[in-house]
Amino acid sequence: INHTRVTEFIMQGLFDHPHHQGLLFGLFLCLYIAVVIGNSLIIVAIVIHPPLHTPMYFFIANLALADILCTSSVLPKMLGNMMQEKKTISFGGCITQLFVLTSSLGTEALLLTVMSYDRYVAICHPLHYVKLMNKEICICLAVSVWAVGTINSFVNSLLVLRLDFCGPNLLQHFFCEFPTILALSCSSTYLNEIMMVMADVFLAMGNFLLTTVSYSFIILTILKIRSSKGKQKAFSTCCSHLIVVTLYYSIIIYTYIRPTSSYSLDKDKKVAIMYTLVSPTLNPVIYSLRNKEVKHLRKI
Repeated sequence: INHTRVTEFIMQGLFDHPHHQGLLFGLFLCLYIAVVIGNSLIIVAIVIHPPLHTPMYFFIANLALADILCTSSVLPKMLGNMMQEKKTISFGGCITQLFVLTSSLGTEALLLTVMSYDRYVAICHPLHYVKLMNKEICICLAVSVWAVGTINSFVNSLLVLRLDFCGPNLLQHFFCEFPTILALSCSSTYLNEIMMVMADVFLAMGNFLLTTVSYSFIILTILKIRSSKGKQKAFSTCCSHLIVVTLYYSIIIYTYIRPTSSYSLDKDKKVAIMYTLVSPTLNPVIYSLRNKEVKHLRKI
């Protein structure tokens, strides 16, 4: 009979021997507050400001919500453990963290693809934009994105519950993620690994391919524009999204597409900080600085 003997995991933490624990705690706390406030302000601004009631900003609001969930699934527990000598997380808390983090990251990847499609329609088929990106279609796309991200995370988290954990219970990370959890299981993780590979192929490689195709068409269309002013205007409509996409996939590529000999636990922890804290902090700043509508709202 399957059963879980381990009731909690001991986390290794972000730093093995931190010399400035209080300073690091303050830094990460400030960044977490910046993530929550920055992304919340983006959502509120989009909701209350009519000029921002467009498909692009609708998806930006969804992205901001995904960023808040992603960071909130990791940072509060990490901050709490930083102030404790014994860094632990319950088995149930670990599964919850796995579910929320994975669903928000998967949803973010899908949202970036949908946003690239939105920019493709806006630049390559401007006359059909209102028809192809009407309110009903945008809502259906958003619901589908959240549903796929949630179902994927739910299935993978459910598969972890069927595993046996007999010890040791030392988690070599500062939060729960599937590879580190599966490494501690004393039962077969073959099915879990197959499902993880399928999720990576679909959510990472599939979305990257679709985003690349969209921007290939966008770039070709922009190059066909004769006036430099027209090219600049067309490029400015997708500049912010392109920066966010580049930042997101740069981290993904560095994390997963590199030689096995270069893998390092310390490096992996630093990369994890990038996609759980740094990217969610920068995203609202990028959209605030690069979009004229948001700039105008700040002046009001």
